[in-house]
Amino acid sequence: MDAQLAAILILTVIINLIGTLAYAARIAGVRTRRIAMSFALFNALVLVSRLSNGFLGPLIANRVEQALAGGGGEGLLGDFRLFMLAATVGVVVGIALVPSTQRLFARVIGGMQKKKSLAELALRSVTPAGLRTLREAVTIPSVASLRSYTRPAEVSWGILFANCLAQAILVVGVLASIYAGYLVPEYRVTASQLSALINGFATILLFLVIDPQLSVLTDDVVDGQVSEPAFRRAILWISGSRLAGTLLAQALFVPAAIAIAWAADLI
Repeated sequence: MDAQLAAILILTVIINLIGTLAYAARIAGVRTRRIAMSFALFNALVLVSRLSNGFLGPLIANRVEQALAGGGGEGLLGDFRLFMLAATVGVVVGIALVPSTQRLFARVIGGMQKKKSLAELALRSVTPAGLRTLREAVTIPSVASLRSYTRPAEVSWGILFANCLAQAILVVGVLASIYAGYLVPEYRVTASQLSALINGFATILLFLVIDPQLSVLTDDVVDGQVSEPAFRRAILWISGSRLAGTLLAQALFVPAAIAIAWAADLI
């Protein structure tokens, strides 16, 4: 494994880890009843994840360019499979860390009430007091608690499927567009630009279907119509559908790349 491949895999794990941990901010908001602040924290984490994803695309594109220039590329499909596997690993680690992270975020939200600055809180996290807070927040999910996490009625199979599909498209969008550029090198710029259209569709699906559902569910918890344990179960199931999306991406990748290559040629 070369250094570039290792860097891409590590960055992919981190991006998907941060994206999964963003759900913990919603749990922390329910615990602290600071819903607006929890949404600000959630949006900050999503922004960091999307910004990091912007660095990932050029690295992968450069790998394809090197393969085209060298006349090779036989191992590129395997590399892209590894990228998607790294996304799965990031989500799995994120789900395991949600219990610890939601405790930490509850303290962060409390700190934001005093400091009014997320950047200042981030800097304080590397101080001895901040590191002690990190250590105290760590908890290991028990097998018994996982067994009790049955699907709550508030989260329908339709919502879970929509989130799974949206997450699969987000994983595949950039990767399939770049790989399509390898399939049709003469149209690789056109193919890469189609990723914005694909990811835009997934983003619209998330903001029109998934996020409103979570917002309504959050309000129901605050109003006492839904219990906090049921809300935590809902977040776990939504996180699980995100994990399923990264696995679905493996099946969609090649057909999506071929379709994008065909569209780039047609345009």
